[in-house]
Order: sequence, then C-alpha cells, then structure tokens
Amino acid sequence: MVDALVQEARSLGEVLLIALVLGAGLPALFALGVRALARGSETELAAGGVTVRAPAARPLGRVVAVVCFAVVVVVVLLGIAVIVAGGFGMAVSFEQGTPSLVAEP
Repeated sequence: MVDALVQEARSLGEVLLIALVLGAGLPALFALGVRALARGSETELAAGGVTVRAPAARPLGRVVAVVCFAVVVVVVLLGIAVIVAGGFGMAVSFEQGTPSLVAEP
C-alpha cells in the first residue's frame, strides 16, 4: 500500500515538472526571444540639421531570438508528433538520437 502511494506521488511529481517546463518554460522562452529581438541601443542620426533617435540593430539579439524561436517550434512540433502518433497507435522514440515513429509495445 505504501509502495503504491510512493509510486503515485512520484508519477504526480513527474507530471507536475513536465507541466511546469512546458506550460511556463516555453512561453517564457518565447518571451525571451521577443525581448531579445526588441532590444536595441538608440543611435542619433543627423541629417539636414534634424537629429532623430532611431533604434540600432543588435545582431546578437537577433541570434538569441532565432535560437529561442527555433527551440519553441521544435518542441511544439514534437508535441504534435506525439499526439498524432498516439492516434495512429504508434509512439515517438528517441533511441537513435533523432525522433522516429515506432509501433507501440
């Protein structure tokens, strides 16, 4: 009886951890990408006696944003693959290092 309760608590903890990572982690990663893309230093441009402040591009921010967005897209696509594979009676396996569809055991 106690072993079953410990196993249930362990399973609940795993589900909670995955829910936190996917439910809060992915939106936070996406927000970090948006923030990196939006962040820029201001540059003053002078033309014809008029000074204008304009945001300057930050290449590192663009790279960070692309990496964040790529990770979010890959995780979302893997989630869709798991759902679709389950509908066809298959599972997603990472045994070869890359995700592949295999028959459910």
